[in-house]
Amino acid sequence: MATRKKHVAKHNGHSVVLMDSISYADKADEGIFAVSASHGGKSSAHIALTLPIAGAVFNDAGVGKDAAGVAGLEMLDAKDIPAMTVSNTSARIGDVEDAWEHGVVSRVNSSASKQGFQVGGKVRDQVLAWLEKA
Repeated sequence: MATRKKHVAKHNGHSVVLMDSISYADKADEGIFAVSASHGGKSSAHIALTLPIAGAVFNDAGVGKDAAGVAGLEMLDAKDIPAMTVSNTSARIGDVEDAWEHGVVSRVNSSASKQGFQVGGKVRDQVLAWLEKA
C-alpha cells in the first residue's frame, strides 16, 4: 500500500512526514521535514521549493547521467534548506517506508551538512536527531 502521507514524529512544532512522492506535499505541510521516496532531481526540488519546508529527503535514483538524480540538492541548498538523498541500493525508489527503515544517506547538501547530517548514516536516525534539536 502506498504511503500518501504519514506523520511519524513531532517536536517543538516541527513534524517529520513520510510520503512516497514529494508531489503529495501541499501547503498544509508548512515547516515539515519531508521524507520522500522520489528521485532527488530538479523536478522534485521544484515541488519542494513551492512549500516552506524545514528539510527534505529523496532517493538518489542511482545518481544518473550528469548527476540528474541528485541535482535538486543544490537547488534546495540555494534556499538554505537541508536536503539529502538515500542510496538506491539501500531503499527502493517510490517506497518511503523502505527509505525510512533502511535508507542510508548517500549525499547531503551544504545546508544539511551544517546541521549535522552525514553520508553513511541511517536517514531515520539522522532526521530524528535533527528533530530533537529543532
